[in-house]
Amino acid sequence: MQKKKVLVTGATGFIGQYVIQGLQKKSNIQIFAITRNAKKAASLESFSKLNVIETDIVNLNARALQNFGNIDAVIHLAWDGLPNYKESFHIEKNLFDSYNFCKRIIDLGIKNLSVVGTCFEYGMVNGCLPESLESRPNNSYAVAKDSLRKFIELLATKNSFSFKWIRLFYMYGKGQAKNSLISQLDDAIVRKDESFNMSGGEQLRDYLHVSEVAENIVSCSLQTDIPGIINCCSGKPISVRSFVENYLKERNVNMKLNLGYYPYADYEPMAFWGDNTKLKRILESSN
Repeated sequence: MQKKKVLVTGATGFIGQYVIQGLQKKSNIQIFAITRNAKKAASLESFSKLNVIETDIVNLNARALQNFGNIDAVIHLAWDGLPNYKESFHIEKNLFDSYNFCKRIIDLGIKNLSVVGTCFEYGMVNGCLPESLESRPNNSYAVAKDSLRKFIELLATKNSFSFKWIRLFYMYGKGQAKNSLISQLDDAIVRKDESFNMSGGEQLRDYLHVSEVAENIVSCSLQTDIPGIINCCSGKPISVRSFVENYLKERNVNMKLNLGYYPYADYEPMAFWGDNTKLKRILESSN
């Protein structure tokens, strides 16, 4: 059986490394990874048998373009500057860098494109969020992502390709940004701090470990029966306080929570989680 060739952008990033590992579990996949830092890729054990292309989505080199002609599917993860959600460069630069990249590969004949979005596209809406809900982004990052989706949907009206927009919710795991909640908690555990500063913890969120997120991305990307927006989430709300308490309990750590130290973020609602009905259909059909 001929192997499917899958290209991943942002391959050495937090999510990208796990997506690569998820693809490597598939026996019929040949992986191509775009990275701006081949030295970093070479230092990663899971990248030793990959086709690594040192380039970026803005300035694609000749080798990358030659390979694209034979690619069966693209998983586009690359996006700079996170988690600075309010910065204007998401709209001024990242949006157009990603759009131009997607348009270029579509023009080259790519028939299967998956791009990651964000739950922030839904805006300040509380409750369970289905994919059919109208998007109302209220920060620069979410506006840029939502605009990119709409731009690619317009391209799909004139070009024949399978397009999946995979909306990510909250994730955690090794390699996450140092200023993320669990990374800060891990640092506090290592330091053996007596207390941990956090918000009031009453927010309801939808969490998945990044390895599960990555496997969901792989499953959504390789299939073509269910296109469009797909929530990548657990579908199970949990308070941030309970999530932190469970995390400490699993690690047998006794640490006081200094609740209310930080204010609640003004760019996200207090209580929201995803409807994962579409995702479950995809996972059931892939098993």
